This record gives sequence, structure tokens and C-alpha cells, in this order.
Amino acid sequence: MLIDKALTGLARNPALPEHLLRRLLDHQEACGEAARRRTDLTEELTDGILAFGDDWRALSLACNPELPPAVRRTLAGHADDMVRSALASRAPGLSGDVFAALAEDPSAKVRTDVARNGDTPPAIRARLADDPDPAVRIELAQWWVEAPEDVRRTLLTDEDPKVRAAACSTYFRRTPHPVPPADLHAALLADPVTRAGAVRHVALDAALAKELAEDPDDDVRAAFAAHPDLPAGLRDALAQDASPLVRAEIFVREDTPEEQRASIHKELTDGADRGDAAFAVTEEDLLCQLALTGLTFRDIPWIRADPLPHVDSPYACFRRSAAASRDLPAEAVGRLLEDEDNSVRHTMAAHAPALSPEAAERVERRHQRSKVRGRPADHTTFPPETLRRFATDADPRIRALAPRDPDLPAALAARLAADDDHLVRREVAPHPNLPVAALRALLADGDEEESVVTAAASSPALPVEAMEELLAQAGL
Repeated sequence: MLIDKALTGLARNPALPEHLLRRLLDHQEACGEAARRRTDLTEELTDGILAFGDDWRALSLACNPELPPAVRRTLAGHADDMVRSALASRAPGLSGDVFAALAEDPSAKVRTDVARNGDTPPAIRARLADDPDPAVRIELAQWWVEAPEDVRRTLLTDEDPKVRAAACSTYFRRTPHPVPPADLHAALLADPVTRAGAVRHVALDAALAKELAEDPDDDVRAAFAAHPDLPAGLRDALAQDASPLVRAEIFVREDTPEEQRASIHKELTDGADRGDAAFAVTEEDLLCQLALTGLTFRDIPWIRADPLPHVDSPYACFRRSAAASRDLPAEAVGRLLEDEDNSVRHTMAAHAPALSPEAAERVERRHQRSKVRGRPADHTTFPPETLRRFATDADPRIRALAPRDPDLPAALAARLAADDDHLVRREVAPHPNLPVAALRALLADGDEEESVVTAAASSPALPVEAMEELLAQAGL
């Protein structure tokens, strides 16, 4: 219902007077929104929220990172496990005594969230390495990748194989992390659940290298393919491996011959294309798709360290890693901003030392929405005259940028509020220069997702009498 969406927006409105916020708390959904999002909640208001005795309201409150310390202490003793769990996992800056209490909570789920929380004091977090529940130890092993060596040793030698696997998996990640203790390498290699995680860190001799290259586990061979001291002969053998995931690891090696790299890329691409086109997809084709997807988001450190030779690489993933470097000359930045690949352009826009409004506009006009959050326009500040030109652009995605002008003329704001595209209307709804009549009209907007109504109700420019009308309409 529109009124419910309006009340959700009202709950976010920083200009909502306290006496109206108190009335809003009677609406469960809006109360939850206020409890979760508002940064101005006093102890008196939080007491009012908790007085409902509603676990859902308390859960929403526990997700708020700006709560007064006394309220956090109260929530740490809440009867509902989910409330304590939300507090343990989401709220930063908890005091040491609250963290200590949560680390000894009777619920393993709460202790698991304490283990995951990077704000947990190290001394308290370290105690969880001996937690009686393996789920807590697994979470600690997966998330505390820079734990002190004594904690890592405890987890790597845990009696539960899932804990050992989680502890060793951190060493298989792409970003640098501490190497597993050298005296444990033999045991980690001998243990099936830790073998893949330890492989790339072990010292090789000829016999061990041959054994790893022929290991029946694809994950072990893939890890071995990334070993910094991989012999050239075994590298060439693994370039023909049955698993596309292993071949992908050879593809991104710095020492892989270019002809071999091109051959692997073609095999992966052909397999992925077959997977897209075929009615009956083979496991090989699915793995090719998975390997290419992994390369899409792969950070390749040796390319980022010396990006210039790869600006014109035939491989988008190499150009993307080059674009993530901060050390490119202006001419190379310009080429990558015009790249044929959407993700390369977006990456370069995000890392360009000074993205001009003109370049940002060109990239933005070619940009295609993807799983990567944000848009190229987020990385520059457009001048007012450009944003006002955007207000009449044929492309609604460009028109939606116009409200970024803090001094947008009221006439243009009103025009955008009547736009055919609901995303444009949503973006202009909270603008301070939007005429009140246009703002009020958006409170009854017909957008199917009703996001325009929420945005309009959240506008600080909404008159108090309009806020009172919404509350009265809802019977509050």
C-alpha cells in the first residue's frame, strides 16, 4: 500500500519532529525502519521502541550502528537470540564488556557472529578458537585471516576437519595473507581437507611436484597451478588439464607463454559459448563458464604492478587489472576509458586519478548495468551547467543525474518530478528545491515498486503538515 511506503520514507526523514516520530512508532514496519536507520535515537525513544515487547522491533534496533552505549548493553541481554546475534554481527564499536558478554552467550549463533565481527577485540576473539561448538571455530577460521600465529595453529590442528579446512582455505585466497607455519606444511599436505589450501606455500622437490600435478582433486591441481615455483614442464602439462578451473590458473600466470595463454582463453570461451547456446549443457561447458566468471572479477597483482604493457591486452580481465592501477599515464587512462568492455571502462573510471566530467559523461552514456555497484558518474563532480543539460536529455539514466545539482532550479526539479521514468522521479523526490506541490504529488505516485513514494516522504523539505496528514491517514 502507498501509505505503508510513505511511512517507511517518513521514518527515514531527518526532519521528522520527535513528537511525530513517537506517533510513527505505533506502525510496526515504519518503527522498524526508524529503529534500523535513524542516527538521532535517544535512550528515551529506544525505550519506547523496546516497550512494545516486539522482537522484530528490537531486532531492527540491534541493526542500528549508532545506538547509545546503554541501549546496546540492554540489547546484549535480550531474550531473543536473533536480537543478540544482530547486535554481535552488525553494530561496530561495541564496548569490550558487551563483546565479552556476547562471546560467552549460550547461543552458538551469537558467538558465531562475534567470531565474524572484525571489531571484536583480538583478546576476546582469540578465546573463540577453543569454543565448544565447531560452527563458531569454523566462522573464526574463515573470517579472522590475520589471526595471531598461535590462534592459527590451534585452528589448523583442530580435531574437526571442517574447522581445519576453513582455517587452511584462507591461504588459498587471492589477496596476500600470512603463510601457514612451515612446520605444519607436511601435516597440512597429508590431510585431504587442508591439502589444497597449503599447496601453493610448500617447498617443492621433483617428487612432490609430480605428485601434486597428478593429484585426483581438481582443487589441489588448481592450487598447484598457482604455485610461484611451478616447473615449466608441469606448467605446460597443466595447461592441458582436464579441468577448466586448472587451466584458468595457468592462464593468469605471469610466466605462461602467450601462445599457450591464447589457446587456453579460446578453449574457455568456446566452452562457455557452447554452454550459453546449447540446450543440454555439459559439465565441461559449465566449468568453462565458471572459470570465465572467476576471471571477470580476478585481481591479477603482477599486471597491476606493471600495467602499461597490458592496456591493449586481448583479454578483458588483464585490461581490467591494468585499469585498477593508480600509476597509469593520462594517455593510457584515456584508452581504457574508451575500452570495448563495460567492466574495464567502469574500473578505469573508478581508479582514474582525476576523472573529468567530459570523460565521465562519455563512459556513463556507454555504461551497462552490471552486478558491480555504482556507475561511472559516481567518480566525478559534474558542473551545474552540465547537470542542468542532463535534465532534458533523451536518456532517463542521464536525466536521473540532474538532481545531483544542489542548486537545481525549481522549474527543472518540477519537470523531473513529472518525468515518465520512475527512476528519475525517485532521484528528484528528496531534492530541497522541488516545489512543495510537486513533492506532495509524488506521495501519490503510481510507481509499481512504490519507491518514489518512499523517497518523497523521506525528503526534509516535506512540510510538517504533510507529515501529519500521512500519520492521520494511517490512523496514527
